[in-house]
Amino acid sequence: MSTSQQPDPRDRPARLTVGVVGAGRVGPALAASLQLAGHRPVAASGVSDASRRRAGHLLPGVPLVPPAEVLRRADLVLLTVPDDALPALVAGLAETGAVRPGHLLVHTSGRYGTRVLDPARRAGALPLALHPAMTFTGTPVDVQRLAGCSFGVTAPEELRMAAEALVIEMGGEPEWIAEEMRPLYHAALALGANHLVTLVAQSMELLRAAGVTAPDRMLGPLLGAALDNALRSGDAALTGPVARGDAGTVAAHVDELRRHAPQTVAGYLAMARATADRALAHGLLKPELAEDLLDVLAEGTARPGGAPDPGGTDAGDDEGDAR
Repeated sequence: MSTSQQPDPRDRPARLTVGVVGAGRVGPALAASLQLAGHRPVAASGVSDASRRRAGHLLPGVPLVPPAEVLRRADLVLLTVPDDALPALVAGLAETGAVRPGHLLVHTSGRYGTRVLDPARRAGALPLALHPAMTFTGTPVDVQRLAGCSFGVTAPEELRMAAEALVIEMGGEPEWIAEEMRPLYHAALALGANHLVTLVAQSMELLRAAGVTAPDRMLGPLLGAALDNALRSGDAALTGPVARGDAGTVAAHVDELRRHAPQTVAGYLAMARATADRALAHGLLKPELAEDLLDVLAEGTARPGGAPDPGGTDAGDDEGDAR
């Protein structure tokens, strides 16, 4: 067979044997997606019972072996471990000789680019950072959700086509992120997605406390519309008492939260201040209404834990810089 009939993985990946190191929620789903594209999962590693069950469910028949054995069997290895564990894992695999020249090593950390794979690169590996901007459940629905999902991609210039091909084969859309911008990119996603879950969960708890029997049904259409409006219009989509400058309503909110859910006060105040700043900057909040609103938020900060203000306005004045 001529060399021209053997696609170079630096250009576009041929059909590859695939391994997964770290059978959490992400790795098995990506491997299953690659299997649909014609690649062949051959090995996975997982420690917890949940990881082993997940791998068995999404990758039936694929043996669970130690990480070094995964690398021995696979051409393309997905390193899908927690961010903080990734540098030590890569260093350990390189030091023990598990990495061989030509290995495609793909990590899925949002925080890191390809520099974290330098120990493996020095051993001849081909490094790629492919981070799916998606939340994962550890179930087959994750494979479906990859269709149209954006991936934050960082790769050496000579591997860009290979990285793009892998993402497209998984049904995703590559978005190129510079190495030095990876932490900022990941912070942006965490701010939006991770904190959204916390906000929604808190909102549902408060609605239940207020007597709403189906908070999910109440919030679904509202939050869906808010998200759609925000994605379409950005800050122009801001609504509600903060954006309107309704200081009295915000004060009532803070009082009720102190009474019924004091653990939510700090988050409410922080988000209200951020909302007020953005509403002011974009001309939605009138400056003449902003002063009273910011006074309410500053006073709320000055009385942590629901404690009464013991000295009239003095405590609020002392904490004025906090806003």
